[in-house]
Amino acid sequence: METKMKLNSIHSHLCFLLILFSSVPSFVVSFNEELEGEDIERSEFPDDFFFGTSTSSYQIEGAYHQDGKSLSNWDVFTHTQGGRFGAVNPRGVTFYNDIIDNLLLQGIEPFVTIHHNDFPQELEERYGSWLSPLMQEDFVHFAKTCFESFGDRVKYWITINEPNLFAALAYKEGMFPPSHCSEPYGNCSVGNSIKEPLISMHNMLLAHARAVKLYREHFQGGSIGIVAYADMYEPMTDDDDLDREAASRVLAFNLAWVFDPLSLGDYPPEMRRYHGNELPRFSAEERNYVKGSIDFIGINHYSTLYAKDCIHSDCNFEGNGHVIGFSYVTGERNGVPIGEPAGMEGMYVVPRGMEKIIEYLKKRYHNKPTFVLENGYAQIRQDIQVQDSLFDVKRVEFHKAYLASLARAIRNGADVRGYFIWTLMDDFEWLDGYNVGFGLYYVDRKSLLRIPKLSAKWYNNFLTNNSLNDEEVVIMSPRRSSKFRSRKVILSGVKTKQAEM
Repeated sequence: METKMKLNSIHSHLCFLLILFSSVPSFVVSFNEELEGEDIERSEFPDDFFFGTSTSSYQIEGAYHQDGKSLSNWDVFTHTQGGRFGAVNPRGVTFYNDIIDNLLLQGIEPFVTIHHNDFPQELEERYGSWLSPLMQEDFVHFAKTCFESFGDRVKYWITINEPNLFAALAYKEGMFPPSHCSEPYGNCSVGNSIKEPLISMHNMLLAHARAVKLYREHFQGGSIGIVAYADMYEPMTDDDDLDREAASRVLAFNLAWVFDPLSLGDYPPEMRRYHGNELPRFSAEERNYVKGSIDFIGINHYSTLYAKDCIHSDCNFEGNGHVIGFSYVTGERNGVPIGEPAGMEGMYVVPRGMEKIIEYLKKRYHNKPTFVLENGYAQIRQDIQVQDSLFDVKRVEFHKAYLASLARAIRNGADVRGYFIWTLMDDFEWLDGYNVGFGLYYVDRKSLLRIPKLSAKWYNNFLTNNSLNDEEVVIMSPRRSSKFRSRKVILSGVKTKQAEM
């Protein structure tokens, strides 16, 4: 389960040390240059706009074999070198009841994601998980349990996190369990990289729609949607019509793959044109409950990439580029990155992409209410000093720039209702493990000490329209607490203004 929160304030203080960062290479157009002179304040967003942070149960909780929990697919996958409609685990329900109750006690609105990548390994072994329609039934059973257990207090539900990314990584490239793929996308022992992503997505969309149908008929009282991974794409060549078409096609093959069926009742025509009979079809009955099965659009947006046409053009590229929608996707053009590279491969800092992706959704889906449920800056953790992680000025500038871009989209009429930072604390980042950190809080893995970074203090100040000042720091730990004085740091663009909360 994932929680996303509306924060009125962050009841914590920040510790940081003043350090120097190396300058950005001159050939990179940095996000600071892109939005030079701009700043962002809480008052630029609607009064009822949600701000929060995102977490994922598997990625922050640990305890993979405690409290009656069975093995999940990721438990098995991460412990590899190089049980149907079972009883509800009461300790698991109690655990999340406690979390939800305490969030509400603090004035925090929980946004609950039902499925975020991991599920019982038994379902994989029994019938192949998302490659089988049987997975729809197990998902609806699980969703029903969540609605019954938490629905009296949870008013915002997300059924599945990033089905488009999961389908690609698990069934096309073989990088996520169950590690299915085929040439030329990967060298797996089993899989079909053309057909299996389409089948798994079809089952996830039907599972989502059936869960929404159940919620609307028997529970109600809240809003329910789904969240897609949403990179923005720009043409590799600005004046090339084929590359412009390629960028549009990639958006359809990635983003509209999720939202066209749930909003309009069928897969994107761009996909129907090229995939033909390989693309599954919805029956008349299925179409009735699939179409219109979202109350809001959820996206996780981090980066922008270039797209080059591969239908009418030669795409014999070397390196780690990949094909989406018969387009070559890359973060560089003529050796120059599209934006400053972040600490995770394939992520670049391109704030303008936020406004563009929101505008795309606004036009294609008639300005349906939208939440940005994840956005964050990847920072390399491995082989760097703790103070380097704590003084995360690049993360602060990242969120200021992306929020400014989002504010422009809202001023242009986009119905965006929330922005959530990934993530509250440094976590297990799937294949990257603990080598990168997105968190506002640094976690010492030996002591479990959770130390607020500069970004945590900035987020608090942004939400309350306060400035960064020299103040006493309290570091909270499950085992102990300590305190020391912070050094004063001036960040450009931080202003003080009356809060409008």
